[in-house]
Formats: sequence, C-alpha cells, structure tokens
Amino acid sequence: MFNLNEENIYDMSAESITYRKGRGYFAERRVKSLTFNQENLRFSAIVQGTRKYNVKIGFIPDGDVKHTTCSCPAYNKYWGICKHIVAVLLTIMQKDREGQFSKVTETQHIKNILSFYRNKQHSDFISLNMEITFELKISRHNKRITGSFISLKVGESRTYVVRNIKGFIECLYNKNKIEFGKNFIFDPNIHSFSSDDQKIIDLIAEIYEHEKTFEEDFYKDSSQSIFNGKYIKLPEITLKRFLNIIKDGDFISKGRFNAIILEEAYDNIVINEKDIPFRFQLDKDKENIVLKVEHDGLIIPITSDGDYFFSNGQICKISKYQKENLLPFYSILTKYKGSNIVIEKEMQESFFSEVYPIIKCIGKVEIERKLEEAIYSPELKIETYFDRAGRKVTADVSFIYDQIKINPFKVSRKNNIEKDKVLIRDLENERKVISFLENSNFKIKNREVYLEDEEDIFKLVYERLKHLQGISEVYYSDSFKMMEARNSPSFKGGIRLNKDEGFLEFNFEIDEVDDKELNGLLKSLRQRKKYYRLKDGSFIPLDNEHLISLDKMMLELDLDNSNLRGKTIEIPKYRGLYIDELLREKNLSFIKKNKNFKNFVEDIRKYKEVEYNIPEGLNGTLRDYQKLGFKWLKTLSHYGLGGILADDMGLGKTFQVLAYLVSEKMECKGGTALVVAPTSLVYNWLAEIEKFAPSLKAVVVVGNKEERRQIIEKTNEYDVIITSYPLIRRDVDLYENLSFEWCILDEAQHIKNPSSQNARSVKSIKASHRFALTGTPIENSLTELWSIVDFIMPGYLLSYNKFQNKYEKMIVKEENKDVLKSLRNQISPFVLRRLKKHVLNELPEKIENLVFAELSPEQKKLYVAYLKEIQGEIEEEIKENGFERSQIKILAALTRLRQICCHPALFFENYKGTSGKFELLQEIIENSIEGNHRILLFSQFTSMLAMIKDMLEKLKVSYYYLDGSTPIEERGNMVNDFNNGNTDVFLISLKAGGTGLNLTGADMVIHFDPWWNPAVEEQATDRAYRIGQRNVVHVMKLITKGTIEEKILKLQDKKRELIDGVIQSGETLLSKISKDELMELLFTV
Repeated sequence: MFNLNEENIYDMSAESITYRKGRGYFAERRVKSLTFNQENLRFSAIVQGTRKYNVKIGFIPDGDVKHTTCSCPAYNKYWGICKHIVAVLLTIMQKDREGQFSKVTETQHIKNILSFYRNKQHSDFISLNMEITFELKISRHNKRITGSFISLKVGESRTYVVRNIKGFIECLYNKNKIEFGKNFIFDPNIHSFSSDDQKIIDLIAEIYEHEKTFEEDFYKDSSQSIFNGKYIKLPEITLKRFLNIIKDGDFISKGRFNAIILEEAYDNIVINEKDIPFRFQLDKDKENIVLKVEHDGLIIPITSDGDYFFSNGQICKISKYQKENLLPFYSILTKYKGSNIVIEKEMQESFFSEVYPIIKCIGKVEIERKLEEAIYSPELKIETYFDRAGRKVTADVSFIYDQIKINPFKVSRKNNIEKDKVLIRDLENERKVISFLENSNFKIKNREVYLEDEEDIFKLVYERLKHLQGISEVYYSDSFKMMEARNSPSFKGGIRLNKDEGFLEFNFEIDEVDDKELNGLLKSLRQRKKYYRLKDGSFIPLDNEHLISLDKMMLELDLDNSNLRGKTIEIPKYRGLYIDELLREKNLSFIKKNKNFKNFVEDIRKYKEVEYNIPEGLNGTLRDYQKLGFKWLKTLSHYGLGGILADDMGLGKTFQVLAYLVSEKMECKGGTALVVAPTSLVYNWLAEIEKFAPSLKAVVVVGNKEERRQIIEKTNEYDVIITSYPLIRRDVDLYENLSFEWCILDEAQHIKNPSSQNARSVKSIKASHRFALTGTPIENSLTELWSIVDFIMPGYLLSYNKFQNKYEKMIVKEENKDVLKSLRNQISPFVLRRLKKHVLNELPEKIENLVFAELSPEQKKLYVAYLKEIQGEIEEEIKENGFERSQIKILAALTRLRQICCHPALFFENYKGTSGKFELLQEIIENSIEGNHRILLFSQFTSMLAMIKDMLEKLKVSYYYLDGSTPIEERGNMVNDFNNGNTDVFLISLKAGGTGLNLTGADMVIHFDPWWNPAVEEQATDRAYRIGQRNVVHVMKLITKGTIEEKILKLQDKKRELIDGVIQSGETLLSKISKDELMELLFTV
C-alpha cells in the first residue's frame, strides 16, 4: 500500500548516522501509540528518545510520503528526516508488509483519491498570494568588500522577517506551516508566490541544495554555512543572477527591494543599465596642469569584476567600455573626489599619452581652452630597420610624430616641439611594435636591440616579419637581406645495389647545398628544426615534403648523418626490401632505383618464380612446398642474405637445407658448412646427410677437447661440420680464426635468450651465409625473434635496447598495430613458415621419421661394459647347451641392451646419470607442445613410461597414462577426454594399447623404443592414423645410434619383404632370423 523500503527511507534521512540510529530505535521498539487515519492517510506516533517526541507523517494516495513532522530539536536544524521519523517509517513499512493496513477497502481508496484532488482544487481556489520584500546587504572590512547578503520578508497585507531562511525553505519542501506571529501563519498548502517571487525562492532553494550536498559529501562545519539565520551569503555568480531577476521583475516598481550599503540603509533601490557619471576638469596653472575629479555620492563596486557598482542611491550595471577602464582608477577617483591633482611639466606628456585616453572612456572631460590649444596630437609613423652583425640581427625603431623622432630604447630624441606644447603619443600602436620585438625574443644590452638565437632569427625572417609590416615601415640592410629564407630546395635521390661491394648506396643531393653542408642539414632535419642555416647566413626551410619523408625513412632504418659519405649513405643489403616498402608507403617515388636494385627486390619477393635446378646428388624427392623452400634458400643465398626456415615439425626443414647445400656444392662453391644443433640431434643430422646427401662429406665434433680441436682444425677437409650448442660454447676459441661459407642453426630457439652463452657463441662465428631452423621462432616474447634475426643479420632489427623501445614495448604493452605492421613488413622476406595444414594436399597421410640419439658418456660406458660381459656369457652358453636351447638367454641379454639404450636406470638400480634418448625425447616434447601438437607416446617398458611421467610433471605438461592395469571404463573416459583436446600427451604401454583404441585427437606418434615386430608398432601408430583423423600424422621412431637398436632397424629393412609377407600375428622378427644374423646383432654392435 505504501511505497516504503529501506533504501528510500535511508535517502530521506538527514545523514547516514541518522538512519542507523533510527533503525536502532525501531529494533528497540521505541515507537509507541502508532495511529492511522484512513481518510486522510496520516499517521501519528510517539517515539521514546531522551524524552517523548510526537511524529506525524502524511501520505498521498499513490503511497508516497507527502510530509513529515517531529517535535524534536533536530527536526528544524537539519535538512532531511530525523531518527524518530526513520523509526516510525520503518514501523509503518513492517506493518504494511504484514498486511495490517489492507483493511482499507477499494472504496476507501477511491474516497481518498477524490478527497485529495477535491482538496487540491479547493486549495487552488482559495490560494492566497504572498509577497516577498528583499534586502541586499553589502559589508566591508578595512575598506574591502567582504560579502553580499540578502534577507527577505514575507506576508500578505503586512510582511514579516524570515528569521531562519534555511528552515523556511525546509518547510516549503515538507509543506509544513510556519508561525510568524499571532496574526500570520504561513501555510505552503494555501499560500503561493508570484512568478517573479518564485524565481527568487527557486534560486535560494538551489543554494540550499548545493550546500546540503556539500555538507553530506565533505562534512562541512555549520559555522561556515552560507545560511546564517535571516541572511544568505551570496557567491558573486549567484549575486549577479539575483540582481538580474530583481532588475527584470516587478520588485523595483513596487518598492520591494531595499539595501544596506556599508551600514547605511537605502529604500526602494533602483537597478539601471547605465554608466556612472564622472566629470573631469583639466586646467592650466603656469607650467603645471591641474586635474579635478567630480562624481555624485558614494561609489562602491558590488562585484569584483566591475559589472555592478552602487552609486548615488542606485545600482548601476555599467557598460563594458567603462568597466574596462574604471576599476584600475577606482581608488584614485574616490580618494581625490573634489580635490586637485597636480601634474608637473615632466609628467604631462605621459599623462596625456597614457591617462587622458582612459579618463575620456570613464566620464566627461572638460579642458581649459588654453590647455586644449597646447595639446599636440600628430599621427604616428613607425620605422623599423634591421641589420646583420655577424651571426646576430639588430633592430632600430623610430616613433615619428611630424618632426619629432623617438627611439624607445635610447634616452635622447630629436625633439622639435614648441616649448608650451604637450605631445600626446599613440602608445597603443607604439606598444604593438615593442610587443613584437619582445615576442620575437629580442634582447637589449648597452641600448642595442638584438637577436642572436638562430631559431629566433629564422622565425623572424621566415614567419614574423610579415606581421610587423602591418604596423610599421620595415627596412633592411644588404647584409640582412642575405639572410632572407630561400625557396624550399629541390631534392634528388637514388638507390642502387653495389654488386661488387655487397651493399646498397643511397645517393642524394639538395640544390644549393654544398656536399660539406649535407651533414649539418641532415642533423637539423633529425632535430626537427624548421630550417638549416648555411655558412653564408641564409636559411633553407626544412618543411619540404621530400626532406621530411627522407628523414622518416632514415629514422625507420636507424640511419643518421654519421652514415653519410659525401652525398652517399651506405646501407646493408638486407635493408633493401624494407627500403622498397618504405619508398612506396611514404610516397618517395622521386627516389630512383637502379636496375640491380630492382632485380634484387623482385627476385626475393618473387622467389617462387626464380629457376634453380634441383641437385642430382640429392637422394629423395622434394615435395612442391619443399622446392619453394629450396628456392627461397637459394635466392637469399645468391644475394648474400640469410633467413629463418620456420616450417612446422615434420615438414622436412633438414631435407630442404641439405638440398640447398648439395646444390651449392654442385655449383662448385667452395667452403664448409657449420651446423649447430641440440646434442640429441647431432647424429640425426649425420644420419640424414648419409641418407639424403651422401655426396657431402660430414663429420661430428666429438671427444675430449684435444680430439675436438683436431677435428675442427681439419674443417677444410669437410663439406659439413656438425656440433652441438654445449660444445660450441666450450670450443668457441677454436673457431676464432675460422670462416665458414654457411652457418646453420637447428632448433634455433636455443639462442632465444640474447644474453645466453649459446647466443653469444654462435653469433661470434664468421660465416658468409647464415640460416636458422626452428618450428617456434617466437615462444614467449619478441626478444626471442630479435635474438635469432640478430644471428642471421646483425643489426637488422637494431640494437636490443632500441628494439625493445621501438617495437616490443609498443607492440606488447601499447598494442600499436602500425608498429606491428612495420615489424612484420621488415621480417617477412626473411622468414618462411608453412604449417602442415597449409600444405596438406602435398603431404602423405602419415609422415615417418627416424630420429637418432647418441649415448651419453656414462650410458656409453655401461653399454660397452655390459655388452662385453654378455658376449662372453653367451659364447659359453652356446658351447655348453647349443644355439637353440640358448635363445631365451640371448633374448634376455638383447632386452637388457635395449633397456640401457632407453635409460640405464631401467637396468641398473643406482644409476644417477643421463640418457641421450631421454634428453632427445624431452626436447621433442617441449618443441611439439609449443607447436600445438598432441602426442601418443609408446614404450614396451612400463618402468620407462613411469620415468617419462615424472619428466612430464616437471615440464608441467598434461598427460594420461594407460597400461595393462588400467580399467576398461577408465580407458574409455581417457580416450574421449584426449580426443576432445583436454590433454597434451597420452603415454601408452605398447602391449596394452597397441589395439582397440581410437585416438584421433593426436597428430604425432612417438615410438620411444623399437619393437621386434614392426607390425605391432604399425598397429600402435594406427591408434592415431585411422578413420576420423583430419590431420597429417607425424610418426617418430627414436633410435640410439651405434647400438643394438640401430642393428635391429637395419635388419628390419633387410627383412622387410619377409616381415610384410611372412611374419604373422604373434610372431617376431627374432623367430625368423638365422643364427648368423642373431650372432651379428650381438657380437658386431
């Protein structure tokens, strides 16, 4: 029934603490004797506080609060309801929700509504018009205006002083009655104001609202209140609004506006828009002049800006003309009223030039006839003469009045004025010239006016002189004329590829600029100067569009005047494509390109169209995308450049590089290639070379320091030298005096940290051509990209600090797309990246790779020792029991060797060393996960899978594990979850997961250890490679080089036909090989 809730009751409260206290009273049941009058919707209650207080609350028919009253002292002291009313409203709200007031019928509701509007119409009919009389009080302390206050009286036939204006406004808000005396009670429900009076009431209410808000927000001290009993202190902006309302209303005509000005009362004040009538009398007294000031009555400024003055019993809103000149002279005019101001001979010219024009604006001026005849006011002529003194400019100014010539910066002047005449100077126009010189930064020393700052001189000559010509005649000396700014120079430029020297040459010339001055001009251009000053003193403007574009291009390329040699700037060749891009983007078509440069840019941009023969010495066939990679490598190499081959894992980056190296060798290009790879991939490179590029003589840098030194010293005997990142760190001194034709970094993310020893070591290698291979050129930050590019083309992406400021911060922190585009444009010609999905139609459904690992030193010692041990034991076993009966022991020995190849810890309980294959696996997994690949990993040894689990947990790679003990139901859940993309790696025991699983969520299969029967491996691979697989499946078999694993692999290849055609399910290769072949496995490893 009533529109009450905690929120709107809180809003009605005077303060938040008021609401809290009222809520406390409500909770303590201090509301007593609550009664409800249904007819007029009014409540009455008694609230027990420090004493009993009477509360009355009325509602309108729609349920909103109409008015409230309380007999407590705080009710009239603050705006908003008191705590007692809060308690009563909360009580009403509670009882209303309980339905205690629902007894009011619909008929009663209609009666209440009709009664409300009937009463409203009746009150409108009997409304009594009120009148307000206002009084403005202006106070002053120590001759200073301290405030403007208004008070008011209200009434009908007689008016009464409103002694509490703030309380009066609150009663208006709450529709409460106010008793002014026995004969007059103000009732807002029946009394109303005229439209003019209401404007003032609204203005006061607005002041009230502002103060109330301020008090609530900032807890303003009540002693600082704008309301002070019967007075309101008006801020100046509000005073102007008040005076405008008074001026435009009927207050003045009805005599309802009074004032107290400096404690003196004025009734029926008038407000006029007119100037204050000042009178000035000027008389001659011998050689002196006497000024007399006259005005009527008291003159007081009511507003600080001089809009309103009190004068002669009225308030004047003066004209803008008088206002601008009156305030500065106010104190003088009031002080000397009726007195004589004597102006002596030496001050008369200044008086008539400076003061006389102003007093003519303020009031009426009367001049004695003889004095008027003595006033001399010829027209001003100004001459300004500029000269050049060394690198300075001097100015000489003359103010000429007929025969009188005045230099404002010198004491003496040519003065032909008659003795009794008084010169009135045109100070306004004189000041314009003085201001011009001041604003142009001229200085004065020893009466010389001069300008010495070069930039100020340029602005004077090129920009400001034209403004002076409007107020002065301007003259120049011949030497000054030589400084006049020349026309914007014409610019010619060209860029050429110097094939002999291997760099770009940017040649340019600027008309009328000597070669020796180009350096200074470029420096001024970079400093964003508007000009360059030649040695002859003249200026060349640098706002030329071509010059600005040139500077922007040089800034992009990190070039400055230090790169200049005569008229030529030498630029590294690798900048060519980006320069060509900038020439187009920045509309620098006026810079010409020679044929070699055009061919260079065209070839690299359209490398796909360049013809290179696939080398015949390459075993294997390049796919189409690999042919394009081969062309890209060849094209960059042809121009002495390098790049990043960033193809996805499994797309044959190594094969493409080998094709390139074989091609280079076939073209009789001498030299050696240095390949730097992770330790785990060193022998993989050697195996790939032996398989696909047997014409290349290759060697792996291995052994102790002396053995490695001997290999490195024979660099010239090899086509390819292969080393690892750890070894090149240790051997960097051995490479100091060597120069390679090619340097290839495999898994180049190993130098992603530019401060690492890896990065520093490989960047110290001298090589004519540098290439990097990586599937992840950027893993975490742009710094990684910078480090790799800095290896390929040092300085191309600036220094590391400059790169961070210019690119990394702008792209990463500020997300600047233009800077990102600029970086992309710079690196795109030198990065070739294809993902499997881009070349899907060229790929087989399954890519298989053998990846070779090397035994770690500790692992190798154990392997060799155990091999010798079992060789002797097997020989004795065969002699004693024969070959057929010894096969179980032979198979057990071979299994132990295979376990050592995986990890010696599988066999030797206390082994603390490493495993080459295990380290290789970790690197493959890290790279694959970063490349967004998902992996099935098979091993026949569950204890090996347990070790891999520990490694994945350290790497924080998610995985599932499945072996023969995994329940059927759990297997299904894991498979579904993996296929939905929720896990990175699935570890599977070869025997448990070789069949029956559909794991098409994987696109990579890793066989950690080779099985005797390749058919079992094929079945395991088919968990990913089957119906529903949309990706190319990359299969990796990890083989430990120089061990039984490699021998088994070669035997499988030898017996491939047998394996494919004869071996049936359940059989192994072991059951189909001869005694000699088995002994070869064991005794020739």
